[in-house]
Order: sequence, then C-alpha cells, then structure tokens
Amino acid sequence: MNPRIISIKNIHDEAEGDLSIFEGSGHDLPFAIKRIYYIHHVPVGTVRGGHAHKQLTQLLWCPYGSITILLDDGTDKAEVKLDTPTKGLIVEHAMWREMRWEQEGSVLCVAASEFYDESDYIRDYDAFQAYVKQQAKLP
Repeated sequence: MNPRIISIKNIHDEAEGDLSIFEGSGHDLPFAIKRIYYIHHVPVGTVRGGHAHKQLTQLLWCPYGSITILLDDGTDKAEVKLDTPTKGLIVEHAMWREMRWEQEGSVLCVAASEFYDESDYIRDYDAFQAYVKQQAKLP
C-alpha cells in the first residue's frame, strides 16, 4: 500500500501569514468536492473512524495539531501522520480508516467526493474484509 499524500499549496507572506489552498475536480484533487466537515475538541488518545466507504473518496488534512491516520486496504496496513496544514491524505473508497488524536486541540478536516449517505458506510471490520474479497472477484 502506498498512501497518496498531496502537498497543499501554501502562499507565505512574512507580514500577513500563510494562505493554504487546494482545488477539486482534477486540479489538486481527483474528485469534485460535495461535502466538507471537520472534527475538533477530541481528547488526546481518542480513536475515531473505524469504517470504510463503498464509493466515497476523501481528502483529510490537519490544519492544527497532530493526528495519525491508520489505513487498511484489506491486505496491507499503513500509518500517516498529519501534523502540518500543508499535507493532505487522499483516502480512496474500500479503505478502512481510523484516526488517532495525538495532540490537544487537533482539528481534522475532510473534503468528500459525495454527500452523506449512510448506506455507503461499512462499519464492521469483518463485513469490510468480505466486501474487499468480493470486489477482488469482480471483473
């Protein structure tokens, strides 16, 4: 597994600070953004996520703090630390993910390719394993 990490464009001005930007629809992201949300005020050590998506693709970035993303494609596992606002992680569909808060005050932002749809979630790890095996058999 090779997690797909992107560099988020950053414009630095000594007097005014930094402006970071990314664009969807094939510019910086391989998808159009249909939803943005963020998770904050999470106690250090908390693990969230514990699910996969059937269709949804996401960009995860941490504009403040440090969050470790645990990825599992059903065969291989990887960890990616998001600890700078100029690093983003693209998480494709059929990828189990967990997010572990490493620093107080950390914020996780997510840009998603689809609107919220509960039927797109796989929340049970055994069901995820079965889904991955089924998808591997498809032509």
